[in-house]
Amino acid sequence: MGISVTQLVIVLVIVLVLFGTKRLRNMGGDLGGAIKGFRSAMKEGEGDKNLSDKDDDVIDAEVINKQQEKDKA
Repeated sequence: MGISVTQLVIVLVIVLVLFGTKRLRNMGGDLGGAIKGFRSAMKEGEGDKNLSDKDDDVIDAEVINKQQEKDKA
């Protein structure tokens, strides 16, 4: 019940006639750029998560240092 090869070719020909090769090429480039941007944003998000974990460690160390200074005084 799926799409046969003949039906797929007919749909592709109709799309090609309606939009033209130049417009389809531009749409493909835009889609590729969007996917690349999404991937880089996901990588940056993972990097930010790692940075926030390090920030928590720094804040914990600062709190411990201030408590030790209070104890000494």
